[in-house]
Amino acid sequence: MVACHLYDNIEIACLYHFPVKLSLRDGDEKHGEALDTAFNEDREECLSLKTERGERMIVLDDITRMEVLVDNPHFMVLDFV
Repeated sequence: MVACHLYDNIEIACLYHFPVKLSLRDGDEKHGEALDTAFNEDREECLSLKTERGERMIVLDDITRMEVLVDNPHFMVLDFV
């Protein structure tokens, strides 16, 4: 489960459609535009990410770090661990 203060910032990233880089628990990285939060077919809470390959659902519990790739007054980096 994602901490409340992290979730608030995820919602801000989606509200402003920030371009982000996500670091995942398996060492993979995903780049794209934060769109929304939603549940996948397994009822896992996800971040909907617009990528070059289309929209992807990234499970929030799999994210270890979110970096915003544009200057903004809200936040630049979120560490999930």
